[in-house]
Amino acid sequence: MTLSPQELVQATTFATKPVVALSEGSDPRVVQGALAARDAGFSDVILVGAEADILAELTRQGSEAGQGISIHDPLRSSLTEGFAAAFLELRKHKGVDAVKAQALVETPLVYAAMLVREGHATGTVGGAVATTSDVVRAAIQVIGKAPDAEMVSSFFLMYPPEEGGDNARAMLYSDCGLVIDPSAAELAAIASASAQSARTLLRQEPQIALLSFSTKGSARHPVIDKVTQAAALLSEQHPELQVDGELQFDAAFVPEVGARKSPGSAMAGHANVMIFPNLDAGNIAYKITQRVGGYAAIGPILQGLAKPANDLSRGCSAEDVTEMIAVTILQAQTAS
Repeated sequence: MTLSPQELVQATTFATKPVVALSEGSDPRVVQGALAARDAGFSDVILVGAEADILAELTRQGSEAGQGISIHDPLRSSLTEGFAAAFLELRKHKGVDAVKAQALVETPLVYAAMLVREGHATGTVGGAVATTSDVVRAAIQVIGKAPDAEMVSSFFLMYPPEEGGDNARAMLYSDCGLVIDPSAAELAAIASASAQSARTLLRQEPQIALLSFSTKGSARHPVIDKVTQAAALLSEQHPELQVDGELQFDAAFVPEVGARKSPGSAMAGHANVMIFPNLDAGNIAYKITQRVGGYAAIGPILQGLAKPANDLSRGCSAEDVTEMIAVTILQAQTAS
């Protein structure tokens, strides 16, 4: 049985309690999810936004600031001036001046990312209201790419329903939220990063399927060539990984089909890391798996950043917020 991020975090001992900054601190789902994380004891939370609005929502939910819940209003915070100076140094090569730096740091997304960059928070989560592009832009501009990462990409954790059947299993789907049309080299990089994410968050050895509408030459097209090239690159760069591709989803997921369509492959039919050829395929697939297959989807989760910053779906629930707080903490633990 694969543990959820919340279960993994609650089973982990930390030297100091993690602190996660939530950039949409007055959203009812965000506040409810933050309170659940605080009450479960695995995280303190900084709610970022207009102080009056956050206090009103906390009151509505029968809580208050303090006891693991802090409020940071970027327009009033004592940290904002220093953050503006740091942001100016960070972005002046892109034409940002002091006035623009001050204005951007006063926005909750950038302020929350600065909390992480400057060591005031373990990681940050946004996207319940903001778009993915805004969340990712703030993360890349402020926190930046990890030194050993080839690119920033995203994935979803997919957890099966209890009645999921013999082949049901927890999986990682990538990229379903960020990179629109990756090249073969980018697909290989996404797969490599996803392998580490599977170890961190599923606590499983990755078995990677690079997906297509073809299995082992059953069709021919340049888009299939991209996938086979990515599989070859990944195997060359990371010979320790278990990789197969190109594979259709059924050949990657169902052992009997995998044995028939990709004979001799120890991994076909058993994949737990599904790498999609483009964002169309990945985004459609995770939503079908969630809405028709009954899987729980957590994400989009970002990988490749220097410190954790994560995105929420605008259709998220309070439970999704709590799970993403847990994900962020687990990523930070691995990075450290």
